[in-house]
Amino acid sequence: MKTAIHRIDIPAIMEVNSNILENVGSYVERAGISRVIVLFGEGIRELFGEKIISSIKNKTALSLLETYDFDDITIEKLIPHAFSIPSKADAVVGVGGGKVLDTAKYIAFLNNLPFISIPTSTSNDGFSSSGCSLVINGKRTSVHAAMPFGIIVDLAVIKNAPVKFIYSGLGDIVSKISAVFDWYFEERNNAARVDDFAAMLAKKSVNSIVRMPYTNITEQFFLKEMVDSLTMSGIAMEIAGSSSPASGSEHLISHALDKILDKPQLHGIQVGIATYLMSLVQQHRFERVEKFLGDTGFFDHVATLGMKAEAFEKAIDIAPSIKPNRYTFIHVEANRNRAKELLRSNEILNKILT
Repeated sequence: MKTAIHRIDIPAIMEVNSNILENVGSYVERAGISRVIVLFGEGIRELFGEKIISSIKNKTALSLLETYDFDDITIEKLIPHAFSIPSKADAVVGVGGGKVLDTAKYIAFLNNLPFISIPTSTSNDGFSSSGCSLVINGKRTSVHAAMPFGIIVDLAVIKNAPVKFIYSGLGDIVSKISAVFDWYFEERNNAARVDDFAAMLAKKSVNSIVRMPYTNITEQFFLKEMVDSLTMSGIAMEIAGSSSPASGSEHLISHALDKILDKPQLHGIQVGIATYLMSLVQQHRFERVEKFLGDTGFFDHVATLGMKAEAFEKAIDIAPSIKPNRYTFIHVEANRNRAKELLRSNEILNKILT
C-alpha cells in the first residue's frame, strides 16, 4: 500500500516583539517579496497605517501596489474584490482583527498568493491558521484558505488592545486540552485517525503557557508565549489537515452559542468556559484548566459579562448537530447530561454564569 505524502505550509516570516510595525517592510523584503497589497480593518489605518505604509515605501526593492479599507467577509462582496486586485501583486498583507485577516487570507487563497498576517489583537488562533470564517448564503461558514506565509505581531499593540481580547486568546489556548482528548476519544471509537505529531504540537502549545511563571498577563514575555502558543495551534491544524487538534466539544458548544445568542461573546471567552466544563466531564486535567483560568483572572472577567447558564444548557443540546460527522464527548448523551448537571452544581460555574 502506497503511503500518501502530506505536505504542509508553515510561516516563513515569524516576527513577535514590541514596537516592530515600522519594520514590516524590512521583514517582507527579506522574504523576497517585491509587490504587495495591504488590507486594513475598520479603524486600523488611522491607528497603524502610517507606520506600516511608510515602512513598505521606504524599501527600494519593495512596492506598495494598493491599500484597501476592506473587511467584508460576505462571500458575494469578497469574491469580486478578490479578483480586482492588481495582477502584479506578489503577496497580500492583512492588518487588524479577525474579519480583515479572514478577508485577506481568502483573497490570497483565491489568487494563489502568500498571505502575511499582522493581527492587532490575538483573541484566537485564526491569525495563524489556514481556516477562515465567511458569510455564505447569510450564514457564518468555516472554509479553508491560505496558511499564513508570514506572521508579524507587535506586542505593544497587543498589550494596548482591550484586555477582553487577551482573555479570549487564553480561553482559546486552554481549549487544546479538551480538544486533543476528544480527538483521541474519536480514534478509540473509530471515528477519526489521530496524527500524533499534530496532537503533540497542540499539547505543547498549551503546556508551554500554563506552566509559565508570570506576574501579569500583559507582561511582554507572557504575551509572546500566548502568541507562540496560538501559532503552534494553527500549525497543528495544518499538519492534521483539520481543526481536530485545536477544536473539540468546547468549540461545538461555542458555535452553538453563536447560533442561539443575539449577541455572542468573543469566541475564546465562550470556548474557555466550555473547556472548563468539558474538562470536568472528561475528568481530564480539569485541575490545571481551573488553576490557569483562575490565576489569569479569566473567571473574574467572565463573571462581569452576565452570561447565562440557560444558554449553555441549550448549546450543549445543539452542539452535536454543529458537526454531526464528528464523535466527540459532547456527541454522547450521557456526557451532555453530565455537562448540564455540572452547570447547576459546580461552584465556579455558578459564580461566573447567572
